Amino acid sequence: MNRGLISTQDIVRRYKLSYQTVNYYTNLGLLTVRKRNGNARFYKAGEVRVCLSNIAKLKNRGYSLKLIRELMRKPA
Repeated sequence: MNRGLISTQDIVRRYKLSYQTVNYYTNLGLLTVRKRNGNARFYKAGEVRVCLSNIAKLKNRGYSLKLIRELMRKPA
């Protein structure tokens, strides 16, 4: 595995998310796959950390995931 990349399995273990949640966030465009190796997907670890932190903060404020996606797409 390349430096700075994290697998879906690692995300599940490290952040205590279900595999389905990681898939859903990926399908919504909240998480971006940076590399594939067969069926395995890899993400940039730093991006995942920041993204999941932002998602958690916004969900706690009552935002829906679809609105969160729109907010995260806008330039800062």
